[in-house]
Amino acid sequence: MLNRLRLLLIALALLAPSLGLAMPGMMNFMSGANQRGIVTFSAPDDVQVLKVYVKKGDHVYSGDKMALMKMADGSKSEVFAGKAGKVHLMKMTPYMHAKKGEMLAVVLTEGIITEGSATGESKKLADVATLFKSLYHTTGIAALIAGNKLDWTEGYGRVIMVIVGGLLLYLGIFRGFEPLLLIPMGFGAVLANIPLAGLNDPGGLLYMLYHVGITTGVFPLLIFMGVGAMTDFGPMIANPKTALLGAAAQLGIFTTLLGALLLNYIPGISFNLRDAASIGIIGGADGPTAIFLASQLSPRLLGSIAVAAYSYMALVPIIQPPIMRLLTSEEDRKIKMVQLRHVSKVEKIMLPLVVLGICGLLLPSAAPLIGMFMFGNLARVVGVIDRLSNTIQNAMINTVTIFLGLSVGSKLSADKFLNLETLGILLLGAVAFSVGTGGGVMMAKLMNKLSKDPINPLIGAAGVSAVPMAARVVNKVGLESDSHNFLLMHAMGPNVSGVIGSAVAAGVLLALL
Repeated sequence: MLNRLRLLLIALALLAPSLGLAMPGMMNFMSGANQRGIVTFSAPDDVQVLKVYVKKGDHVYSGDKMALMKMADGSKSEVFAGKAGKVHLMKMTPYMHAKKGEMLAVVLTEGIITEGSATGESKKLADVATLFKSLYHTTGIAALIAGNKLDWTEGYGRVIMVIVGGLLLYLGIFRGFEPLLLIPMGFGAVLANIPLAGLNDPGGLLYMLYHVGITTGVFPLLIFMGVGAMTDFGPMIANPKTALLGAAAQLGIFTTLLGALLLNYIPGISFNLRDAASIGIIGGADGPTAIFLASQLSPRLLGSIAVAAYSYMALVPIIQPPIMRLLTSEEDRKIKMVQLRHVSKVEKIMLPLVVLGICGLLLPSAAPLIGMFMFGNLARVVGVIDRLSNTIQNAMINTVTIFLGLSVGSKLSADKFLNLETLGILLLGAVAFSVGTGGGVMMAKLMNKLSKDPINPLIGAAGVSAVPMAARVVNKVGLESDSHNFLLMHAMGPNVSGVIGSAVAAGVLLALL
């Protein structure tokens, strides 16, 4: 009679979704002194099962992993056993798709679980062919073939993303494009797409690095501290009006934001306002700011945005010169600027404190970025904590860069990267850099007309915050027109102000969205 009642309860649990019944997660009944019950598990949302750790007939204990699944929003969640018992029904299989409310598993709970053979007989060892077959199924080749049959992103998609990771490694190693970040990022992409390795699954190394450093925003903030410790604000203090050029170069951010929204008219692309804001920040040419904002507003696009931001930063020497030559004449490029005045130590100490105070009063949402940047710079200029300053500039920023690159690379998965949206982001990134560069140059031309001291329009291109690469490009283009016209220190003013400008723009977007 008891067994019939148990079977009836299981049947009702399985039929509940189709009958429109709301069955409780567990129904208890008494069997002698032992309490037994039924625990049913249904899909909490439209999900895809990635891994199944148990099978029908297995005994599970409270806290044991049962499955890993991908939710509708792209996040991954693990299913754990809430009570000890025996798996009576397991409908989950790797890579299957399940609708919200679909019954996936049933566990008969038990107060006491016994396992093993009561007679002491050993289990017969499988034959050699079976052992080799089992070994084959643990290989990456078998996982790619099996995964591809159910979802191409788990087969061919992984192979393509490993090739993408290899391309990033090639650009960093052999082409010298942002090697400090592209090499860890490329290697992280390769690691994340190795089947069965579990590095990017909950509990894996890359998974933990991402959630500890990127989701919380810690890694980008520490990078900002290191950049601040390596930045000299002297040129901007000596010629404060060049800070306007850093602001003008942020035009690319808001132009790209509008462009991202316009891309929604293309089938297969769907960007909301938060996505568009995250994409737009690429125009600031500031990788840590782009990662920080994307992690807060649009985590699903983080991998594509990070790759676009750092790739175009590496391409600054290629993208900027043609735009600079197009918008300036030979006479403009030959303009010589007045020698910068000496900046005192007191001025250098006061600047980070004043900027942080203004930020705290007017735009607190930008305080994390501005605060870390200014603290790093303060450690540099005070002259009494050289050990801390050297650590921030070297050991700390180098260590964080490794973890940041690996973490961002872990988000380069086929289902998130190989789509029209990524192509749109890469296209918008080029537009953002071009508009930002052009905006800075045109503002410099206007300031040259209005200022009593001559201003070379080329330095406006340094308003994008790719420090110090943009300033070096400006100097190089200036020397092409006049071999005695050194613009590097003049360009550093708008260059460092561009870092502040991109952080302020990110703070505005965070505050609004």
